[in-house]
Amino acid sequence: MNNRKTLSMVLTALFIAIIAVMTFIPNVGYINLIVIKATLLHVPVIVGSVVLGPKKGAVLGAVFGITSLIKNTLEPSLLSFAFSPFYQVGEIGGNGWSVVIALVPRILVGVVPYFVFTGVERALKNWKARRAAALPLACAAGAFTNTLLVMNLIYFCFREEFAAAKSIALDAVYTTILSIIAVNGIPEAIVAVVIGGAVSLALLRIVPQSEKNGLVRRNV
Repeated sequence: MNNRKTLSMVLTALFIAIIAVMTFIPNVGYINLIVIKATLLHVPVIVGSVVLGPKKGAVLGAVFGITSLIKNTLEPSLLSFAFSPFYQVGEIGGNGWSVVIALVPRILVGVVPYFVFTGVERALKNWKARRAAALPLACAAGAFTNTLLVMNLIYFCFREEFAAAKSIALDAVYTTILSIIAVNGIPEAIVAVVIGGAVSLALLRIVPQSEKNGLVRRNV
């Protein structure tokens, strides 16, 4: 029990350090696409969720969200007002909803993959390759949780500001949102499935899982 807790704490600290390092190395954790920052920081959060469980996953997601707020304050892009209440350009600026957008979807990125992973494994418990199905689905679910929630919250909370920042008509906002979801969300999901799935699989082979949390260590 103590060994499992110690290993869990060490991995949590390691993932937090990875998120922090990736945040502040240019074009690693965040890739500036002018309109919005694409991110790879969902990957360690997803891995943490699958391997360490939803509580520690939520902590990692919160760290992800805080780094997003900091990054968009210090190195803003066109839509940084949606992630930082401290970003202001003319009449366009962030507010309390910016904190919600920066934090809530990212916290859920640390929760959703765990339940998708365990749910699929339980549903396919008699299939030897169940983990091969559960991991990609969990990683994709985590990536799309981030993209879909962030972009839809921007639409509902900052529709007018988005239109002004992009110099587009109000009725064209959601079409533009959908294009960003496609351009950013699909590659981010692919990265999560490939890298997150591989790392999660390796860690699940060595990290003891708690029966109480619904996961049992199995060599695959």
